[in-house]
Amino acid sequence: MAGPAHVSRVRFLYKRLLVLHRFLPIDLRALGDQYVKDEFRRHKSASPENVTSFMVEWESYRETLQTQVLQAAGGQLSSVKFGSPLQEDKLGNFQSDQIGQLYELMLESTKSSRQFDIQEDGK
Repeated sequence: MAGPAHVSRVRFLYKRLLVLHRFLPIDLRALGDQYVKDEFRRHKSASPENVTSFMVEWESYRETLQTQVLQAAGGQLSSVKFGSPLQEDKLGNFQSDQIGQLYELMLESTKSSRQFDIQEDGK
């Protein structure tokens, strides 16, 4: 069973990711929030080895997103490109079901028809 310090660290990371997603365009926010919730729920009972790599990768995502959000704070949010390319060497570490999941995520995030079409006031 995980100790209180680990639980606190996981909870902080989870909440921080959801806060950072507030700065994403609404369709990406909805997709990102659902993905984070599903992944954290799925890894509640993961082995210690899997938890370590899980936390490292999600911390890396948090750092990248936080940097991009801070850079966007000085400019127009709508002109910012969020995310970063997936390095090919990391694909070798994925299991086949993770590659399938990644493919589905790519399809969902690059759909030409947006699920949400919300106009901001004055635009």
